[in-house]
Parts: sequence; structure tokens; C-alpha cells
Amino acid sequence: MTEQPTGVAETLEPLVSRLLAPNPSPFTNTGTQVHLVGTTDLAVIDPGPDTPEHIDALIAAIAGRPVTAIVITHTHRDHSPGSRPLKVATGAPIIGCAPLAFDDSGPRADASFDHDYAPDRVLTEGESVVGRGWTLTALATPGHTSNHLCFALPETKALFTGDHVMGWSTSIVSPPDGNMADYMRSLDKLMQRDDRIYYPAHGDPVMNPQRLVRGMMGHRKQREGQILRLLRDEARAIPAMVEKMYVGIDPRLFPAAERSVLAHLIDLRDRGLVIERGDIWSILGG
Repeated sequence: MTEQPTGVAETLEPLVSRLLAPNPSPFTNTGTQVHLVGTTDLAVIDPGPDTPEHIDALIAAIAGRPVTAIVITHTHRDHSPGSRPLKVATGAPIIGCAPLAFDDSGPRADASFDHDYAPDRVLTEGESVVGRGWTLTALATPGHTSNHLCFALPETKALFTGDHVMGWSTSIVSPPDGNMADYMRSLDKLMQRDDRIYYPAHGDPVMNPQRLVRGMMGHRKQREGQILRLLRDEARAIPAMVEKMYVGIDPRLFPAAERSVLAHLIDLRDRGLVIERGDIWSILGG
């Protein structure tokens, strides 16, 4: 990712700027990117964590302009908690995904769900929030989470992709809320669109969206094929599969890899291709 200081607004195009939150980690890359849409009045997309330093920087970037909406793609704790202090500071409504209070058994503390998220308005597929010169239209993209939304900016053919498509890594799909079949359908949904650019919450803007999405779908199919080949050799537990499939990755990411393998296995089980017996998975009929 190109160098970007935290807490400083950077203009990406006339209607879009971004500000990096100070929450880097192996799962967030350099941190969560907050996007500001508009010029005279603003939408703030995914205000990020609720920390005084970050909220102060965000208010400084708003620079006294009215905020029409605080827009949320999903309710992981690196995305939505900042909505509450920002609402107090600006009076803007919180608009976007549905609330989801879920006890995620996944590996990353920063991705557990924001149980205090309380939207003023929930958007469904095709619904919009509008300001001066800009429109944000919701696109339902479940998979990373069941409540995930992307937001299209038709004035510039941009798409704000949250964690569904990131600019530095593939998304974690962590059951039981994360669902691989939904995730693949949501990727296919993006393939049918003609967006010019993606602005993800983590990583650089995506200049060739369809090429990236095609590659992500191919990557997941490749992982699925790896799993099936391993299980044709012998029945295995998930940690043994991860050890074979993810050679050379940061060991801190192994728990996340195990969640994604589990998501693939659940999808394969639902399609009648594999079966589980306790912690051991095998080819159905094998």
C-alpha cells in the first residue's frame, strides 16, 4: 500500500477523501480507512474505532461541514464503533447495515461484532442516502458477515467495498456468521457490475475491479480444490490441512486460515461432497 499517514485526510477524487485510523494489525493492514464522500455536505463511511485521537482527527477532516449520514458497511469493531461519538459531535444519523450481535468464535479481537451498534435507518438492496452532488446506494454483499453492504457512488462509478473486497488481502470468512457460499455469490454479483474503481476499507483503491474479483473467485476455487485433494489422500483435521495449504504465512494468521478452511468445508458439506466426524473431515463415501 502506498504510504499514508494516520489521521490526515487524503483526497482520492473530487468527491472522495479518506482518513486512516490508527489501528494497524495483521488483520487490518495499515488500519481502517474512513471514506468521506461529498464536498459541501458529507457522508462518512465506516468511521472506524472509537478512540479519542481518531475521532478528533475525523472531526478535523470534516472541517465544520454538515454530515448528512454516517454510513456503515458492517458491524465489526474496527468499522462501526466510531459512529456513536461522531453522531454526538455532528448530529448526523447512523445509516446502513442491520445490527448484528453475534458471538463470533473467530480469531481476531478487532473483528468481533459491535454489540452497541444502533442505526437510525437500515438500508436494504437498492436503497440510497443522498447529499449535494452524491448518492450512496446499498448493495447487499453477505459472506464476510451476513449483514455486509457495499455502497455505490453512481456519480463517479465508484464502489465502497468495506471488507468484502480489500486492496491488500482476501477477506476472512469466519463461520458461523461468515458464509462461503454467500461470499462467492456476492463476488459474482460484483462481476456483473461495471464499477470504475473500488475503495476498500483496507488497502489501496482497486483500479481494475473486475480483474481483481475474478482473481479472488479463482483463488477460492483453488483453495476448494486443495481441500478436496488433501481429503482424497486421507481424512484430516483442519489444522493439518492449514499446515499443508498455507506454507510460509505469518503464524499469527493460522487461526484465521483455519476459519476460512472451515467455511470452505461447510460449503462442501452442504453440497454433499465432504462429511465431518468430530474434528475429522473426509470425502463423502470415502
